[in-house]
Amino acid sequence: MSQNHLYLVDGSGYIFRAYHQLPPLTNKHGQPVGAVYGYTTMLWKLAEELGKAEGPTHLAVVLDKGSHTFRNDMYDQYKANRPPPPEDLVPQFPMIRDATRAFSLPCIEEEGFEADDIIASYTKAAVAQGWHVTIVSSDKDLMQLIQPGVDMYDTMKNERRGPDYVVGKFGVTPDKLGDVLALMGDSVDNVPGVPGIGPKTAAKLITDYGSLEAALEAAPSMKKSKMQENLIAHADMARLSRRLVTLHDAMDLPEPLEDFSLKGIPTEPLQAFLEHHGFRSLLTRLGAPAAAVAVATAAAAMTEATPPPKPQVAPEPPIDRSLYETVVTEDALDRWIAAAHAEGVVAVDTETDMLDCVSCALVGISFAVGPNAACYIPVGHGGRDMFAERPAQLPKELVLAKLKPLLEDDSVLKVGQNLKYDLTVLRRHGIDIAPYDDTIVMSFDLDAGQSLAGHGMDEAAKVHLDHVCISFKDVTGTGKSQISFAEVPLDKATEYAAEDADVTLRLWKLFKNRVANEGATRIYELVDRPLVSVIARMEHEGIKVDREALSRLSAEFTAGIAALETEIHALAGQPFAIGSTQQLGAILFDKLGYKGGRKGKSGAYSTDVNMLEQLKAQGAEIAGKVLDWRQLSKLKSTYTDALQAQINKDSGRVHTSYSLSGAQTGRLSSTDPNLQNIPIRTEVGRQIRHAFVAEPGNVILAADYSQIELRLAAHMADVPALKEAFANGEDIHAATAQQLFGEVNRDTRGRAKTINFAILYGISRWGLAARLEIGADEAQDMISRYYERFPGISLYITETIEKARSRGYTETLFGRKTWFPRIKAPVQHERQGAERAAINAPIQGTSADIIKRAMARMGPALEREGLENVKMLLQVHDELVFELPEADVDAASTVIRHVMESAAEPLVKLSVPLGVEIGFGASWGAAH
Repeated sequence: MSQNHLYLVDGSGYIFRAYHQLPPLTNKHGQPVGAVYGYTTMLWKLAEELGKAEGPTHLAVVLDKGSHTFRNDMYDQYKANRPPPPEDLVPQFPMIRDATRAFSLPCIEEEGFEADDIIASYTKAAVAQGWHVTIVSSDKDLMQLIQPGVDMYDTMKNERRGPDYVVGKFGVTPDKLGDVLALMGDSVDNVPGVPGIGPKTAAKLITDYGSLEAALEAAPSMKKSKMQENLIAHADMARLSRRLVTLHDAMDLPEPLEDFSLKGIPTEPLQAFLEHHGFRSLLTRLGAPAAAVAVATAAAAMTEATPPPKPQVAPEPPIDRSLYETVVTEDALDRWIAAAHAEGVVAVDTETDMLDCVSCALVGISFAVGPNAACYIPVGHGGRDMFAERPAQLPKELVLAKLKPLLEDDSVLKVGQNLKYDLTVLRRHGIDIAPYDDTIVMSFDLDAGQSLAGHGMDEAAKVHLDHVCISFKDVTGTGKSQISFAEVPLDKATEYAAEDADVTLRLWKLFKNRVANEGATRIYELVDRPLVSVIARMEHEGIKVDREALSRLSAEFTAGIAALETEIHALAGQPFAIGSTQQLGAILFDKLGYKGGRKGKSGAYSTDVNMLEQLKAQGAEIAGKVLDWRQLSKLKSTYTDALQAQINKDSGRVHTSYSLSGAQTGRLSSTDPNLQNIPIRTEVGRQIRHAFVAEPGNVILAADYSQIELRLAAHMADVPALKEAFANGEDIHAATAQQLFGEVNRDTRGRAKTINFAILYGISRWGLAARLEIGADEAQDMISRYYERFPGISLYITETIEKARSRGYTETLFGRKTWFPRIKAPVQHERQGAERAAINAPIQGTSADIIKRAMARMGPALEREGLENVKMLLQVHDELVFELPEADVDAASTVIRHVMESAAEPLVKLSVPLGVEIGFGASWGAAH
């Protein structure tokens, strides 16, 4: 009798490999099935080996039952940083179980245990009975099980692995692998390990000392080093890590081994499964002679499988506002809530009496559950005073109490347009909307840069639905006759509000289909969508501003502006309106005779910042004074004056508004007020930041990515000199100065710093000349010398522009697409402008993606450490600003630094470390 051979298929591990290896296929029902197709071909390959020398006599597929296991009870941060599965993979999980059943194969899952533990337990039981075991997986944790009679099989590479493979990869035999894994840790599973110890060091320690425990006991006698310090300081975490990576092999077997016996694959259920999904090529093979049924590996299947045409969303009836319902009875409200539960998806929109979501009053809520199936629930309509007649409507408290279970129900997806506004409004009433999709974010992730129309609902309705929405002014009027939405009659309010929900739901159906089929799932699900609720909380939190400090600064700026005006008029030889571009141009080019003046269509000279910088570089003192005057005037009007008026009367704080679709590269943009344009390096900018203060007993903490765009450039352009400098913690600007000028001093370092950043923005020689206050030819020489010293940067720029021209877009490391429709424009300055933007977009966009991921992870990470009183208030380019009790500074700094430094992982592994600088003080300015 031949030996039994058990195949244990690590289904959970293979699902993700199949998902990432295959293109985003969809079946004839429009469902995503890329992972299902890959998984099915893999099972078929295994089934095809029945009866062969190495083939299985027994087989079972093992899956993870849930996310919580006994390891989470042992260590609450286990797998805490692991991102949720991609949105288009989630619906494939039940289909993968269907695929397993279609092959009539056992599918084993067990609550509280991971698939690895089930595999370990069955392996132990099978070996005890003298069976041979093959584990179908490439998971390093399962390599601990390799022993005589047990091997692993990687179907993606068609490769069998035994003890020699483990020794070659990890430097130890399989029985010692757990000790190595415990020392090196695992950022994906959040196994802590020992800081600073990687695979090679871990293997050497285990080889030298024999075991983890022996290495830890020997640590005090080792030669003094950072490694020794870490082994001593983190010994307990190493022991915990050892328990976390140990496979539990003594669990009760859910099904007996004998039930895994293979007697052939019945045709009927498999044929029905393949027909249901439209897997025609597999159906053909199912009917072929046995000798011809040779299925390629999943990787080969990937090249064979052609993505079907993008499924089209079924045409929907035209928008008919007469079908919308005004909900003014409890029975009607209950009916709409039941409809939303039945559909599982509901579009939601709030109407308020003002744009300020922090202070506004809730006027009504609209729903849509299908095309033209929309309603409006008024709760705050009435006149301007308490004696005005109020229309019939349900009490706000009753409506909110009934809506809360629906809006917080995990089984019902809530869809909104610019949902952060609605999240803030409803959170103030004790409702936390989840889960959600945001159509403005979906639109941006699909079409950033495609058009000037923007991603607002009205624009999107015109572009995608060929529909013109009712405008706000159509129902409220304009100017002196404008009324609050609370005063709008209910029939008009219903048409306007319900249409918003109806249009949002229609757009969501279109965008949901496109996100899955146009490669936007990863950027939407793992970067942008999680940020919506985070931004809503930040906007609601706001930041305290010292009104008296602002008032003092306004007075100082007024005096400074007056002094500059006197100097400018003296240099001009006459008084004139400095703010008038026409008068300024006449002074500069006609009276003073400076060269290079350009007249526009209006006949006036251009006096923009680039022109003034060019003149300043040529030695025109007046141009520099005008630039200073403009900056001081803007700071006064935009900040020291305006901020005083923008302090919220209820909270006493300033609440900026962040747009997730404002900047083409994916950066957040701040408005009302814009807190991202306060100058960072000037004294006046620092003075303004000192006016942003903490509440009594608290401090402001600022955490800033250090030179993140240069680090990303070093990684993306693969510049060894820059990567080595960052890895060694060197002064990157000094390193560049040495490369460019052969020496490092204050002047050369300053020039290198300017050049380092300017090159990444595709700066022209005129722009660099203005910044360095040198001639254009000298600036061009520096740019050429930079490319000679760092050829990787030059190659990156060339390749980026070529890709943008051929594809029409650039991509970040996380897959964010930014479109450049003018990259082939016949007009030179338009084309060159698009090229400069395309050069920087992948770098700046990746930087934006990383800080967004850090922001989304920050709250949960702080809460796990009991730091609920640490509040994230602002995001300014590469910086996050927090307010927190002073006693929490040290603990919070550790968490914040770790989250920011590891934000790219596990999606992207950078070849340079991310550095984070942290400071704190009584004000934002003091934190720097």
